[in-house]
Amino acid sequence: MSNVYMGKILMVNLSDGTFEEQKIPDAVYEKFLSGSGLGGFVLYNNIPAGADPLGPDNIIGFVSGLLTGSGSMFTGRWMVVGKSPLTGGYGEANCGGNFSPAIKRCGYDGIFFKGISEKPVYLHIENGKAELKDAGHLWGKDAIETEETLISDLTKTRKPKVACIGPAGEKLSCISGVSNDLGRMAARSGLGAVMGSKNLKALVLDGKNKIEPQNRNEIKILSQKCIKWVNFQPWFLSGNGLRILAAILRFMPTQTAMDGMLWKIMLRKWGTIALNQYSSELGDAPIKNWAGSNLDFSKDKSNSINPDTILETEIKKYYCYSCPLGCGGICKGNFSKGESHKPEYESVLALSGLCLNDNLESVFQMNDRLNRAGMDTISAGSTIAFAIECYERGILTKKDTDGLELTWGNSDAMMALLGKMIARDGIGDILADGVKIASEKIGKSSDQYAMHAGGQELPMHDSRFDPGFAVHYAVEATPGRHTIGSQLYYEMYRLWKKDKALPGIWLLYRKKSKYKVTEKKAIQAAASSKFVNVLNGAGGCMFGAQIGVDRVPFFEWLNAATGWDKTPAEYLEIGKRLQTMKQAFNIKHGVDPKSTKPNSRALGQPPQAKGANKKRTVYVDKMIENYWRQFGWNTRTGRPSEEDISSVNHT
Repeated sequence: MSNVYMGKILMVNLSDGTFEEQKIPDAVYEKFLSGSGLGGFVLYNNIPAGADPLGPDNIIGFVSGLLTGSGSMFTGRWMVVGKSPLTGGYGEANCGGNFSPAIKRCGYDGIFFKGISEKPVYLHIENGKAELKDAGHLWGKDAIETEETLISDLTKTRKPKVACIGPAGEKLSCISGVSNDLGRMAARSGLGAVMGSKNLKALVLDGKNKIEPQNRNEIKILSQKCIKWVNFQPWFLSGNGLRILAAILRFMPTQTAMDGMLWKIMLRKWGTIALNQYSSELGDAPIKNWAGSNLDFSKDKSNSINPDTILETEIKKYYCYSCPLGCGGICKGNFSKGESHKPEYESVLALSGLCLNDNLESVFQMNDRLNRAGMDTISAGSTIAFAIECYERGILTKKDTDGLELTWGNSDAMMALLGKMIARDGIGDILADGVKIASEKIGKSSDQYAMHAGGQELPMHDSRFDPGFAVHYAVEATPGRHTIGSQLYYEMYRLWKKDKALPGIWLLYRKKSKYKVTEKKAIQAAASSKFVNVLNGAGGCMFGAQIGVDRVPFFEWLNAATGWDKTPAEYLEIGKRLQTMKQAFNIKHGVDPKSTKPNSRALGQPPQAKGANKKRTVYVDKMIENYWRQFGWNTRTGRPSEEDISSVNHT
């Protein structure tokens, strides 16, 4: 057996304070990998149907990737899994930082919690001893203060690694997440609320276990080749030059396939904020709660989020564990109490273009405040945009908003509203659980302005620009996520380079062809889902994968670490099994796969009359059916066969 996986998990019963180590057979790792694969396997087989996401029967798990600690690159991601209070189905949040190897060094591939503690507690594991400790003095502290306090109190010779919730999770906000490394967020699915419901404030991990891959030398050779690709960094455009390029590309009837090396160059220079103006110009970034266009957030406004301007605040680059790229950054300015993480593209656009806010300082301030509160920036920005549109249309009045003038671009009102959402004060209590729940409480046909898929707010990639996003927003067991697939992502993954059965792509194609419903696109979408399941089972980073699997050798690393000798096609079959398992979880818990289709506005129904996405409509219903067909599921219901479902039951 390879020691790259630890072969066991820890199950913590918060109701009675007991611990149970559970051995995981090698066969389970071969079928489900580790990471979210192992996490989903534990959830599917242990959470009873109909369990309350905020009740004692729900289980929340913290899982490390199979490749974490092996010497491979881009494999330091960790995941939180549980039944989502936001969607009612399978919940998963993915995060970088430094927490993933800490899980394995404690001797586990995952740490899971069930039950509810009578009082606030945190889990402390040190040198093989697990203990639940009182967290009363931490309750009410923000996520960064919590982490700093725990590290200060518990550091002896080594600094422990911490994952924790902030006030939003404590107050059971369904759009709250889990923080590590002073504000890196596993933000989506509302799993911070699950921690809060269990009175679990934090995990503090300090272990010494070794992680031993099967063939470390082969991994080293593969990693050295990978680093050469990462280090290739020629001169590139300025931020303004990138905006001008996007404006030119917008008018062209054709587009070229995206090579991930170009994206890598942008990431290394700016991080994800490279896309700020580029995506706004192209039509990739949704504007004004998805009702506006690039014309509403044109150069005069979008210049406020020029990536060069943001980069001026960066005092050092930030690298997640095992990352040679360093797309993150630590910034300093008047916007926070001290240093803070550079806001990501998703955060910037959710708090700027989506709300027509051109006040960059307010974007920094809200991003820092959300990181401290432990609340998802995507969902928070989307909820604020929803509230502004409801106010604009008279659905919410000034009395309803506690006197706030919720007008487009009013950054002062946005910051005040955000404070109310974090504190669950007044109108903030209605909005703290995201747009779907808020629209149900507000009524008055406000649901048509609630931009979500299956309960989860849509990210900052417009499905009218890339219909592949529409498919994945709808079909993933955790809907409304941008981190799985799109037509653009398939181009960058370059999976056909490793699995010759998969369709290649044209280097130049007409933009109109993106909207045609074809079997080829369904194959590509299904392949993306399968691959990202493998990636998340390995603890891999999507940005690394987007450089191309022929350059960043995840499949080869897996074989070298485990000694399995599987083909890329065989790994994609594992990904298919994981996708089926997550779909089966949703079926088990009563989630109708047909109910997770994005808001019709995101599909161009009706199409926009002006701007970059003018006259574009996405016929997603047929795309969804074709996608389900690729997995062998019922094309009318999205239900896997009983044989497929039985294959993911406990073995």
